[in-house]
Amino acid sequence: MGAADRKNMVELPGGTFRMGSDRFYPEERPVREMSVDGFWIDRHPVTVAEFRRFVKATGHVTWAEQPPVAEEYPDADPDLLVPGSLVFRKTDGPVDLRDYRNWWTWMPGADWRHPEGPGSTVGGREHHPVTHVAHGDAAAYAEWAGKELPTEAEWEYAARGALDGATYTWGDEFAPKGRMMANTWQGEFPWQNLLTDGYEGTSPVERFAPNGYGLYDMAGNVWEWTDDFFGRPSQPDGGPRCCVPHDPRVASPSETTNERFPRRVIKGGSHLCAPSYCLRYRPAARQAESVDTSTGHIGFRCVVRSAGAG
Repeated sequence: MGAADRKNMVELPGGTFRMGSDRFYPEERPVREMSVDGFWIDRHPVTVAEFRRFVKATGHVTWAEQPPVAEEYPDADPDLLVPGSLVFRKTDGPVDLRDYRNWWTWMPGADWRHPEGPGSTVGGREHHPVTHVAHGDAAAYAEWAGKELPTEAEWEYAARGALDGATYTWGDEFAPKGRMMANTWQGEFPWQNLLTDGYEGTSPVERFAPNGYGLYDMAGNVWEWTDDFFGRPSQPDGGPRCCVPHDPRVASPSETTNERFPRRVIKGGSHLCAPSYCLRYRPAARQAESVDTSTGHIGFRCVVRSAGAG
């Protein structure tokens, strides 16, 4: 692991904050005090241009560019065991929101260079977040850059921007004075996008106001991988506490699942999150994602922990 370039990173002091929320989805509960050590974090999600430099330097082939191994997907249609990724397709009208297959399509040939499938390119999107990266791709980039993926607690601490307990990364009002603060879905998902924020898909990084720590796109645009396996937050025992828990990361898949492809935590929501379907463009929001997943709305950013910086 080489020395990290911290030119486009922000240094955060260690601190204590209230993690989670009791007001939205069950997996965010309970609210609990948490502490983290100081660390550096990327100012914005890793972009297409930054990921391209990594691929050029290392020859890395992403998960989406490799054919799935048949033995690992015994129930799959053999015709679909080809390189590809999941691509969003807007529907013609209202659909059953309980079935994601109404808007997600397995697209052979879709990958970080071809986000909508064969024939599409990232030309003109060099400063958009890179997408169609599985957890292993994000971890490989981080190692090459001399960095790591954040823990869930580090990510949420950074996203809150010192607004402890606020609903959003910028406060408690979704659109203060009518101003859109993040790239999310406005309208009826997945068929009507009113484009109030100006973007149909991903947007260039740093197009919306930063949070209190000077970090961009901590809400919306793309979900971001963390290094924690998905598990339920620990419940308070109601007894006396001598100290605040310190970043109790879930570091083993055995704590969550025995699947061949365990689930990691993703944070931040994306441009596809709408109040009627996925109100997860909030710092407390969290979602489980299988490590073999790559889609057009998941990216990542990296950290350097202060104890090992330099």
